[in-house]
Amino acid sequence: MTTARDGGGGGGAEPGREESVGTVLVAAAANLGIAVAKAAGGLISGSSAMLSEAAHSVADTVTEVLLFTALRRSGRPPDVRHPLGYGRERYVWALLASVATFVGGAVFSVYDGVHTLVAGERLGNPFVAYLVLLVAFVLEGVSLLRGTRQIRREARHHEVPARLYFRWTPDTTVKAVVLEDSAALIGLLLAAGGLTGGHLTGSGIWDGLASILIGALLAGVAFVLGRDNTSMLIGRALPPRTVAAIRRELESAPHVVAVLDLVTSVLGPRDVVVSAKVDFAGAATSDQIEQAAEEAERRLQRRFPAVTRVYLDPTPPTDETVP
Repeated sequence: MTTARDGGGGGGAEPGREESVGTVLVAAAANLGIAVAKAAGGLISGSSAMLSEAAHSVADTVTEVLLFTALRRSGRPPDVRHPLGYGRERYVWALLASVATFVGGAVFSVYDGVHTLVAGERLGNPFVAYLVLLVAFVLEGVSLLRGTRQIRREARHHEVPARLYFRWTPDTTVKAVVLEDSAALIGLLLAAGGLTGGHLTGSGIWDGLASILIGALLAGVAFVLGRDNTSMLIGRALPPRTVAAIRRELESAPHVVAVLDLVTSVLGPRDVVVSAKVDFAGAATSDQIEQAAEEAERRLQRRFPAVTRVYLDPTPPTDETVP
């Protein structure tokens, strides 16, 4: 006999999803304006690092559009063809966003930097470039501040350190915004360094090196985001500490002797499935097992609101199932 309890949810409107949408839209608006300004500043100053930063911002803008698509499409409710909802579609689009960051930003930046080292460059008036870098730094900082505030707020809600939550969060859209804005600030400093070095020495080597470093930085961000989204698409479990807490909660339910096997699967930031083989007391009746399953579901969803489905399979212990 299999006892299954469905807590609902599963791809419906998520608490906090609109906040993620707002974070993505703020980042997209900032990046679009910055991309135009950087391109103008790069053409006027003749700086390859500035042009690399323009490509960086264009890639970030495309990324935000893909992340917005991810949030909207993953929020659709379950249907007959997709009974568990569309939560994981978020990670498909987010994975495409990481590819856009790599191709649109990293590849162009490295190419432009190598071209500058080989062919050299003619440096123009750097004043406009410095002004653009300053304005871009402020705008990227505002976007980053919004993303980090959301991370900290959600970490407090889950009662975990912000750094640990950022590492494990299944909300890869907000993680992408924070990483990309952090990379953008570092990239702006690199571009300023390359621009300054070029005008102090009269050599384009510094600008070319800065462009290559910006490309390497973007490649690193793309790798991290690609790895995380691939992990979510394959099917990632909850963090070990949370899994252990779920096991303890199940084992404290009435008539439960032991949890023989426990599997958690993240479908979305606030959509988690819990499946377990449970050894119930031998004297428990079917009605008592049913009531125990309902009690276990209520306890789990009260303590872990992201758990939307609980499937408990009454299973007698064997050599293979004893933990």
